[in-house]
Amino acid sequence: QVPPVESGGGLVQPGGSLRLRCTSSDRTFTMYNMGWFRQAPGKGREFVANINWSGSSIYYADSVKGRFTISRDSSENTVYLQMNNLKPEDTAVYYCAVMIRSDYRSESSYSHWGQGTQVTVSS
Repeated sequence: QVPPVESGGGLVQPGGSLRLRCTSSDRTFTMYNMGWFRQAPGKGREFVANINWSGSSIYYADSVKGRFTISRDSSENTVYLQMNNLKPEDTAVYYCAVMIRSDYRSESSYSHWGQGTQVTVSS
């Protein structure tokens, strides 16, 4: 399976918004549950959000609940992460990955990681 590719990161002021995209040329991508993780400088990779293959089941980390929205468009083979009301502590490299085991919060449950996209929240 071809690893997905993330895009949409950038520099934004506190309170601003960004929309991240995770896409793959592999059509089997639509069959998998997908997750977004992030890694801040000097820290480990942490869970952000997860969406099942149909979009009917979604989970968020407490730190982003109410501000971030994960969604997917199977026709475009893409998973999105809409990030609103961004805070400086959201600064990190954001990754998407394919879920291969059942513990959606665990990094070890994912495979085929993308290269990541940098999100910087600063005034």
